[in-house]
Amino acid sequence: MSDNENDAVEVADEEPETETEAVTETEPAEAATEDETAETAEAADEAAEAEEAEPEPAFDEDVMPDEDADLLIPVEDYLAAGVHIGTQQKTKDMVRFIHRVRDDGLYVLDVSQTDSRIRTAADFLANYSPEQILVTSSRQYGRFPAEKFADAVGARARTGRFIPGTLTNPDYAGYIEPDVVVVTDPIGDAQAVKEAITVGIPVIAMCDSNNQTSNVDLVVPTNNKGRRALSVVYWLLANETLDRRGSDTVYALEDFEAEL
Repeated sequence: MSDNENDAVEVADEEPETETEAVTETEPAEAATEDETAETAEAADEAAEAEEAEPEPAFDEDVMPDEDADLLIPVEDYLAAGVHIGTQQKTKDMVRFIHRVRDDGLYVLDVSQTDSRIRTAADFLANYSPEQILVTSSRQYGRFPAEKFADAVGARARTGRFIPGTLTNPDYAGYIEPDVVVVTDPIGDAQAVKEAITVGIPVIAMCDSNNQTSNVDLVVPTNNKGRRALSVVYWLLANETLDRRGSDTVYALEDFEAEL
């Protein structure tokens, strides 16, 4: 893809196919030193992410096998946000959610499955008390929509670095006991996924074509690296969850889009 293509869609950045190794749980006394190191690493990651080019691939409507599928929003809106754009890597776990591969090597996610899984996730989350839902995002572009989702449905959010022991160490001041966890990326949010598994609570995850899903209970296939894609998915998930609860509150997409 050429550098002069416009930046309406944030194309997924390249990441290794293997999961990030989870950080070992620490005691509170060690937190200060570890936090300083993590903050430095996090700042470097954010700087790198901010410098990434955001080219737009050619607008392509071939994003699902059923052209007449009944979607929550017009397929053009999914396309405009780049929800369908995967990476140039795929895992065996995500093959069933991939519609095709483009000439430039990018995998195209099946938007009809994304739409269906958002509905399923909303059905699932509506069974839980709002305050018992935890949403996490270590990825920069996912932080604002994740926090907005939490605010909209009454959940709790932990964005940025996920402190080891948050779900497993009662001696940690920030310890919480949610009943379900929503993560923006199983790779970036590996620590949250690891701890959720340890304490035996289900994990809902936004998964791109390069994610492994063995530790995920409910996959929502989507571009989980693009700013607009994450805004759209969290926006739809919030409104659908509220709808399942019988709420009349409806949020606009703009509410979930952070200012640049």
